[in-house]
Amino acid sequence: MCPTAPYGKPAERVACAGAVVRGDTGQLLLILRAQDPARGRWSLPGGRVEAGETAAEAAAREVREETGLVVRIGPVLLTVAIGNYDIEDFEATVVGGQLVAGDDASDVRWCTPEELSAMERNGELTDGLLNELRRAGVLHS
Repeated sequence: MCPTAPYGKPAERVACAGAVVRGDTGQLLLILRAQDPARGRWSLPGGRVEAGETAAEAAAREVREETGLVVRIGPVLLTVAIGNYDIEDFEATVVGGQLVAGDDASDVRWCTPEELSAMERNGELTDGLLNELRRAGVLHS
């Protein structure tokens, strides 16, 4: 079913892009969301695709803006629809920059798979993130 705006008008789909960034020892880069949706919860860096850019370009821009890191974008790992957001998450490799929270991120950190599981149990991750990472083969059960 398509989400609807007021007066029964179909809500516009919003193209978004993000990145699955892994560290040298298998940890994942997460940001603490400073804005809705999911304010105050940990997620992958990402956001809206702006006019004139590809989803891959948006993913690289969002990582840089939210984490201070420069990444090389690889293939799409995840495609999900959440509400009226259509999200493509790309594999990404750090090629430069310094880790610092910025833009729409309150904090940024590297997390081990064990930390991610604990964060999921404590309700600290965005809904469904851990399951999607497992489904994509990023994390193993």
